[in-house]
Amino acid sequence: MTDEQLAEYEEKMAGDQFSNNAPRKAKRFWPSAKRLLGLLAPHKAALAAVLVMNAASVVLAVYAPRVMGRAMDVIFSGVVSKQMPPGTTREQAVDGLRAAGQDRFADMAAAMDLHPGSGIDFDHLRELIVTVLALYLLSSLLMWAQGAILNRLVMRTVFDLRERVEAKINRLPLRYFDTRQRGDVMSRTTNDVDNVQQALQQSLASLFNAVLTLVGIIVMMFAISWQLALVALLAIPLTGAVMGVVGTRSQAQFTTQWKATGEVNGHVEEAFSGHDVAVIFGRTDQLRTEFDARNEELAGAAQKAQFLANSMHPTMQFISYLSYVAIAVLGGVKVASGKLTLGDATAFIQYSRQFNQPLGEIAGMMQMLQSGVASAERVFELLDAEEEGEEGAPGASASKRAEGLVEFRDVAFSYTDEPLIRDLNLRVEPGQTAAIVGPTGAGKTTLVNLIMRFYDVDAGAITLDGTDIRDMSRAELRSQIGMVLQDAVLFKGTIMDNIRYGKLDATDEEVIAAAKATYVDRFVRSLPDGYHTQVDQDSGSISAGERQLITIARAFLSQPALLILDEATSSVDTRTEVLVQQAMNALRSSRTSFVIAHRLSTIRDADVILVMDHGRIAEQGTHEELLAAKGAYYRLHQSQFSGDDASGD
Repeated sequence: MTDEQLAEYEEKMAGDQFSNNAPRKAKRFWPSAKRLLGLLAPHKAALAAVLVMNAASVVLAVYAPRVMGRAMDVIFSGVVSKQMPPGTTREQAVDGLRAAGQDRFADMAAAMDLHPGSGIDFDHLRELIVTVLALYLLSSLLMWAQGAILNRLVMRTVFDLRERVEAKINRLPLRYFDTRQRGDVMSRTTNDVDNVQQALQQSLASLFNAVLTLVGIIVMMFAISWQLALVALLAIPLTGAVMGVVGTRSQAQFTTQWKATGEVNGHVEEAFSGHDVAVIFGRTDQLRTEFDARNEELAGAAQKAQFLANSMHPTMQFISYLSYVAIAVLGGVKVASGKLTLGDATAFIQYSRQFNQPLGEIAGMMQMLQSGVASAERVFELLDAEEEGEEGAPGASASKRAEGLVEFRDVAFSYTDEPLIRDLNLRVEPGQTAAIVGPTGAGKTTLVNLIMRFYDVDAGAITLDGTDIRDMSRAELRSQIGMVLQDAVLFKGTIMDNIRYGKLDATDEEVIAAAKATYVDRFVRSLPDGYHTQVDQDSGSISAGERQLITIARAFLSQPALLILDEATSSVDTRTEVLVQQAMNALRSSRTSFVIAHRLSTIRDADVILVMDHGRIAEQGTHEELLAAKGAYYRLHQSQFSGDDASGD
């Protein structure tokens, strides 16, 4: 792929990523929320237990104020009864108040359970208070128990989600990662999954609890006074209007926020990995400027999202105050007229205060839920991404070690609409070494990617021992191939672990034998911990050349039928290169090898050298034959050995 083709391809795919795959706005909220809740389906029994305990807790907590109102009636009735003449009936006492012109007080007394001269019934009062305490205690215990179950349920759900994401990453084609920022992919697998976890943990039960509490309170308020209940319910349409307007805008800003977070992470990852280069070329100020622009976009989106989300609560609070004032005034009038007892009025006021609390909680939980759903959309987009094609023909299974005959038959391939490889034909016999050289964008790496089935050909076929590699599963095909990349990739662990990565069931003796064959043993013996020396991707305990030797030993241990060396000696000094070349000669002696090379000194002994140019084979032959032809290879050779800079790939 030429630089122009690659730039065009990445621009197109990046545009597709942020136009089609970016988190969408409110129109996808409910489908995504439904799918998010669907993650809990494997834990239906535990979820049902959580909901039942939550409902029971709400019922107990909602009923308690009504019992407390009865306690208030016992106290108030006792105080009033104490002031009335003993031996009279309630009716006589009420008539006496009316005769004295105290009609308002008579109306209140008529609604009470009066026992003139008896005072407060402390036994009954004690029973009611104990009942209230028991209701609240049992409600709290149920809430604690459902919280513990919900925590385990959510942790297990998120655990399963992480496993699905990890498995998906391993099934995605190379094309997916070539067209997306690594930081954005990492953000989806880490930050977004964490945000989904937080949303499930903190909003799921709270939202259900708030809705149940709201329903329970409404039922109790209507049981006390339907007129006061209607006044309280006026808060619902007002709340819905606020949530509809503010919530929709908030969701859009959260979508922008998480998209910007992925872009910032991608920039930071790129800046860190290329820090040395940026310092060398004096581009740190440019990186800082780019970061500031992305960070400013993220900060702006986050500020707007949080402002809109946080504005819900004070708005709900203001609506609550309006409702409280109306209820207090109307309730006082109804108590004074004897249409409502003081205890019921007290209970109703408490319900009105509790009524606004779940409304506020719903608004707050919607903020968190909006953020969680925005993240869930990003995770679902990753899970829904197109995977690699069918895994070979039906019934395909792992076979014995291949002979190593590789053929390209009229192969055509392109990354974009512009063809890169057309009508390419090539035959490499078992045991031969085919070296691939050419300028940047000639198609060298593409050729290797097609052999590995990182990409599939658009036309023609690539065969291994006469079998189309598309009729083999990728696992079967790649089990026949050993590959050493230009960038030496090591994983966290010991040197022995990293070599054994090529064959996980290899014994220590086999690992050491591979290390000796590739001259790793020479420097490992000088390390304090030997083969148990800890290394990782960024380890500085060993040199770049030593890291490359470890990756070569890893490929040696796997004993593949095909060997691909992508400029494998680029990080090795001249003296070490001689040793590595000797090891490579022994390694290539019994297998077909493809060597991508820039340093022509490393491929002199190749059986066939392919000179690639714009996706086609411009020349092919041995080193001597190509020099004698004085074509493209001759010019490339002259440029390297006459002091000119060699072309890079």
